[in-house]
Amino acid sequence: MLWFKALHIIFMVTWFAGLFYLPRLFVYHAMSDDKISIDRFKVMERKLFYGIMTPGALLTIVFGLCTLFSNGLSAYSGQLWLHVKYILILFLIGYHAYCFLLLQDFKHNRNKHSHIWYRWYNEIPVVIMIAIIILAVVRPF
Repeated sequence: MLWFKALHIIFMVTWFAGLFYLPRLFVYHAMSDDKISIDRFKVMERKLFYGIMTPGALLTIVFGLCTLFSNGLSAYSGQLWLHVKYILILFLIGYHAYCFLLLQDFKHNRNKHSHIWYRWYNEIPVVIMIAIIILAVVRPF
């Protein structure tokens, strides 16, 4: 059980590293206008998304579910904090999926957003991470 929890946290850190860094790469990519920089950002974004971020997301979810089931589902019945955490995780999965769409736009030179938009977009996972950690540690309700 504790191994599942440890692995869940390790891969959560990996996933969030990607969730924080990919939109930051999008900021710099949106500011670039020379082919060498644009091509470099495309490679960096692709490697981060497919090599770090997506495996981190999948393994976070797998080990989170392993932790949940190893404790027994009845241990969490009536735990409102956990249900709110699940909703926030669904938002993160949606954010991750939208990052994929943005990645595809950059790949095909169809970016529609400014670097300022990406700077704001980059803050979303920070807020969600803070909420999830507070929910998991403090369990306010």
